Amino acid sequence: MTAPLRAPGGFPVVGIIGGGQLARMCAGPAAELGVTLSVLAEAPDASAALVIPSAPVGQHTDVDAVLAFAAECDVVTFDHEHVPADVLAALADAGTVMHPSPEALVFAQDKLQMRARLTDLGVPCPRWASALTVDEVTAFGDEVGWPLVAKTPRGGYDGKGVRVVGFADELTDWLERAAGEDSPLLLEEKVPFTREIAVLLARSPSGQAAAWPVVETVQTDGICTEVIAPAPDLDDDLAARATEAGLRVAGELGVTGVLAVEMFELPGGEFVVNELAMRPHNSGHWSMDGAVTGQFEQHLRAVLDLPLGSPRSRHRWTVMGNVLGGHHSDLYPAYRHVMARDPEVKAHLYGKGVRPGRKIGHVNVSGDDLADLRQRARHAADYIEGAITE
Repeated sequence: MTAPLRAPGGFPVVGIIGGGQLARMCAGPAAELGVTLSVLAEAPDASAALVIPSAPVGQHTDVDAVLAFAAECDVVTFDHEHVPADVLAALADAGTVMHPSPEALVFAQDKLQMRARLTDLGVPCPRWASALTVDEVTAFGDEVGWPLVAKTPRGGYDGKGVRVVGFADELTDWLERAAGEDSPLLLEEKVPFTREIAVLLARSPSGQAAAWPVVETVQTDGICTEVIAPAPDLDDDLAARATEAGLRVAGELGVTGVLAVEMFELPGGEFVVNELAMRPHNSGHWSMDGAVTGQFEQHLRAVLDLPLGSPRSRHRWTVMGNVLGGHHSDLYPAYRHVMARDPEVKAHLYGKGVRPGRKIGHVNVSGDDLADLRQRARHAADYIEGAITE
């Protein structure tokens, strides 16, 4: 495996396992910080491999490939949470510096372990249980009320691995697979939330932490389509308590790097934690253009144990709109049109092939008129997608 070229002056090499868009969006901040990036990419044309010169091809499940890649890096971090436990253990045995550590990452990889740990810490969560049988599902549903939410503990994202069910028989196929693997399902009460919010923060190995303003996330069919920063009309006390909970989770779990804590806001000024992500996150894409320090720069600062930058907002509002794949792949003309139509819109495309529903980019726009910003962000995202043509 070819070693990455090191910058003179003693600057480090940061390795990222996975060549997706999160690794790709670290490229600009890495250049500004003066550090070298290397990514273990799934393919030569992976999103990050298109813009990062050091991008050896290898699978995150291949122990030998991962070890050879990590040997050329000063610190290793992750584009996703799907690196298997045996690979993480091999990295640890080799003395690889990893952020987050495997001991922390497990709580983003396994939702059952996450729920148990957060409950032990007293962090507000939906009522939950594990289940391997129809009887266990029925008992939990009868206790908390139907419908309930069922999740596969590992591997789900963007609505995958989640079902809302009205009776236990709707989970027969999942239960059969769970029993065969001796891996219970996670069951949760379906909470009556008013909206979804997210706390995004970064924590360094030395324990410094910084949190961005709490944002509102808008989901469509299980996929985040819009983020508003800061969350409109959010009670100051709720924002403070949610942020404190996020910081406490990061500290107690020993998280290093960026942590996203996705939450449900409940009636009466309360909240419960929905999910954790230990990496830059969709809820923080707005920060690339709307904060003093964007999440990708902050993640690199954190994993290198550099002093963290200010997470302060640069504008009254910033709106992020996700661009999802449509039915045409010729994106460049639409990209140019959006730039010409609204020069204040920042469009970030990921160099990914178009597939309906796939996240292929996002747009950010900032200013003082929230309704106007939401309309402009949606128009730009829809135009690139091809949902509209004018």
